[in-house]
Amino acid sequence: MGHTEWAYGLAKDLLETTLPRRWAHTQGVAEQGERLASILGADSDLLIAACLLHDIGYAPDLVNTGMHQLDGARYLRDVAKADERLCRLVAYHSCADNEARQRDLLDVLVKEFDQERADLARALTYCDMTTGPDGRHLDVLDRLAEIHSRYGPEHVVSRSITDATPCIVSSVRSVEAALADVGKADAG
Repeated sequence: MGHTEWAYGLAKDLLETTLPRRWAHTQGVAEQGERLASILGADSDLLIAACLLHDIGYAPDLVNTGMHQLDGARYLRDVAKADERLCRLVAYHSCADNEARQRDLLDVLVKEFDQERADLARALTYCDMTTGPDGRHLDVLDRLAEIHSRYGPEHVVSRSITDATPCIVSSVRSVEAALADVGKADAG
């Protein structure tokens, strides 16, 4: 069984019943990941698995620090015995180091997890930050506005998203450019 099949089953078990809206988002993020096969090649399976698992840290039984990226990555490492690269992608997804700073958890995050390759991190950010809570595709700026409206300006997530906006937008635009380049090559 590949990463994707295993990740789908685990994410479904953790999110479908307890957090159905989060499960809808997760499935939409994975669909975005499938679109990136042309630019990621052999790492597509790993990316799609990370897309499926990126938000498992929201599952009520997994919440420990309140930082879903760290809680999810710890679960994957310690309980699920997941691939180290997958744990790293989940730990740092969508520029999570900004939230770690806001929560005074950056030292913990850095000590426990290394960062994954930048192209894969950007790809996961693209998938997450172009998918709304209902699983539908959104422009990155609309997605950022949605997050701010859901949490409010003083929430730690809103503050960290504000700090992460340049990283997030840059990641999304980089992936969009790579997709456009592949499209041009295929057309030519």
